[in-house]
Amino acid sequence: MGIETEWFVVDSRAVHRPVPPVRTRRALDRIAGLTTGAAGPVLPGGSRLTFEPGGQLELSGPPAGLAAAVQSTAADLHLVRAALAEDGLAIVGMGVDPLRAGVRQTTASRYAAMEEHFRTGGGTSGKVMMFSTASVQVNLDLGATPAQAADRFRLAHAVGPVLTAMFAASPALTGRRTGWRSTRQAVWSGIDASRTGSVLDLPALPAAGGDAGPGAAAARPGDLAGRWARYLLEAKLMMIGDPTGDSGPGEDRRFVAATGGHTLGDWIAGRGPVERAPTLDDLAYHATTLFPPVRPRGWWELRYLDAQPGEGWRVAVAVATALLDDPVAAEGAAQACAPVARRWPAAAMLGMADEPLRLAAVRCLELAAAALRRAGCADLADAVEMFAERYPQRGRCPADELSERFILIGPTGLLREEAQLCVSVA
Repeated sequence: MGIETEWFVVDSRAVHRPVPPVRTRRALDRIAGLTTGAAGPVLPGGSRLTFEPGGQLELSGPPAGLAAAVQSTAADLHLVRAALAEDGLAIVGMGVDPLRAGVRQTTASRYAAMEEHFRTGGGTSGKVMMFSTASVQVNLDLGATPAQAADRFRLAHAVGPVLTAMFAASPALTGRRTGWRSTRQAVWSGIDASRTGSVLDLPALPAAGGDAGPGAAAARPGDLAGRWARYLLEAKLMMIGDPTGDSGPGEDRRFVAATGGHTLGDWIAGRGPVERAPTLDDLAYHATTLFPPVRPRGWWELRYLDAQPGEGWRVAVAVATALLDDPVAAEGAAQACAPVARRWPAAAMLGMADEPLRLAAVRCLELAAAALRRAGCADLADAVEMFAERYPQRGRCPADELSERFILIGPTGLLREEAQLCVSVA
């Protein structure tokens, strides 16, 4: 499995000011053992450092077993926090920035085109997503067989509302409480559904001699590739790389925004935004601009978890992995989550205040803790049980604590306190 954590970078002495990536990178360059790989800086534990368009810092760890992946990510985060603290900076984990209005912090052609695409037809949600959101992404094996892959894909969706609700951690945006536990999830739901909807929401193609409604054939191994292909074809184009096809070797790729509502299928059929025909490279890049809750990438990428305060990312990663990888936990989670598998809006708005979601969450945490103990991950099992007692068993999620503190000390105080807490664990 692999872990990706995204963080807001905060100036501890001026929390209301955005921190440019160049300043963050300058502080991180002090880390001993930092190397430069083909895709950018790499920390000693193997985490690759990149920046999201609003300046959010992302650590993407290499694939490993759960215990090793958590340990290496934790070690790399310790180095990051210590290096940033020397420059008065800190990283904060929440699903959205509760105070600062995000702005684009990069001149990269890809992100300029993305912003233009959203500005001309995507509403405000797209830009908020780019500049003001952060997540924990969990990357899991497809499965040993096509049938297992189909089962895991379906289960990753079924547990999605429960995991979204129990780990909701974004109750405020740009200085105001929003009324959502996971404002991040609300933001994503406001983006074009052809780009962010579930692959499973596409109706299956009718089988010979029978009908197939939405989700009816989701477990058929051969159907998954077909669904993903249709999703790719029916999604609107976000940008076109090298529109004239004249970029030479070694040149930075130039992107232009796609604003006419064309789909990849339109382009293949000769009705695209540019005269040249699409290439396999265009297809591959188009796939990177699509953000379903579970994205196929040669593995399953779970995209629905808010970034977590402090060390909460460890619990989110451990629970998601245990529920999909342990056969006993997977079977129990499928049963517990089946009644609430479509409750995405309630999960984002109500979190653990939704009783059916809360009951499923309590059961999933029990299953995850037991699975982690069977796997020899006692420390992670302990953390999961402490999380269960602190939050779902009391009908709460991290957003409830953040919201209460927001009321007491305001958005500036909340961001400052979280920055201080992050420094304290360095």
